[in-house]
Amino acid sequence: MKTVLVTGGAGFIGSNYIKLMLKKFNDYQIVNVDNLTYAGNLENLAEIQNYNRYTFIKADIRNRKLINKLFDKYNFKYVVNFAAESHVDRSIEEPEVFLTTNVIGTQVLLEAAKNHWKIYPDDKYSTEYNDGVKFLQVSTDEVYGALGKEGMFVETMPLKPNSPYSASKASADLIVRAYNRTFGLPINITRCSNNYGPYQFPEKLIPLMINNCLNDENLPVYGDGMQIRDWLHVKDHCEAINAVLHKGQDGEIYNIGGNNEKANIEIVRLIIKTLGKSENLIKYVKDRPGHDRRYAIDNTKISKELSWKPSYTFAEGVEETIQWYLDNSKWIENVVSGDYKNFYLRMYK
Repeated sequence: MKTVLVTGGAGFIGSNYIKLMLKKFNDYQIVNVDNLTYAGNLENLAEIQNYNRYTFIKADIRNRKLINKLFDKYNFKYVVNFAAESHVDRSIEEPEVFLTTNVIGTQVLLEAAKNHWKIYPDDKYSTEYNDGVKFLQVSTDEVYGALGKEGMFVETMPLKPNSPYSASKASADLIVRAYNRTFGLPINITRCSNNYGPYQFPEKLIPLMINNCLNDENLPVYGDGMQIRDWLHVKDHCEAINAVLHKGQDGEIYNIGGNNEKANIEIVRLIIKTLGKSENLIKYVKDRPGHDRRYAIDNTKISKELSWKPSYTFAEGVEETIQWYLDNSKWIENVVSGDYKNFYLRMYK
């Protein structure tokens, strides 16, 4: 039985990934460590909560003592690090939280992995590790900054983050790289484009617009709404992470995108049309500071080396996503209560 530490597994992408892994592999034990901050939601994992190959532990990845105890107890084969503060708007309000969780938390995990996987942990010059171990850092295309009207992000581009969130993720990526180059720790880094799909926290564009449409509330659109993103279905993203975990070359970075460039306002209008609402609901609001204009991912490397490609067209994926939110209104009601309401008022009112 191989034991996998998945951090941030109660979040949107992490919860989808855990369910994929349990379905795909019969010999994997998943330990999910999540601190259950605003975007962590155990309802995302209700269907597997009693699986004998799944364990949930509420914990902060910055807690060195506890993380080391978990490595001792479970003898992890892999670490897949989703744990991160991830909403750009929140990073503008509280950058320190993003820096400590995304940077220090990642370093805590790296140090624990190094110390437990290294064959000769007391020899600082040794780079010999147990067979088959790997630390996979799940990152974002936002670390590259913004593109002009042409071009796409490739793995060799310099990092030019423009928000506290993306800067914290870029910093974490560099620490992961350093542990590979200095200590020989087996690692991969993945950088994905904008995800969408079931169980996404409704601060993000697509679930936010769906929820507001269903409640006939204004649809807040930043600036002119012409910010362009490459949209990736979460299930395609999880399959790509799985491919990198098992087939990725040591030390390599892999970009993951959906080949679906869309302007934000285009998506908003599509959701309005699908739900039979009026475009009068659109309310343009002041653009956020440092808002990147365009992202686009070049998938060539992961496609050629690991034989992965996205399976969803955007039309298929967004239709399925809208239907999921229609079918899971109770999940939305539970999520948008409490802290979310306060945040929404601060951002858009």
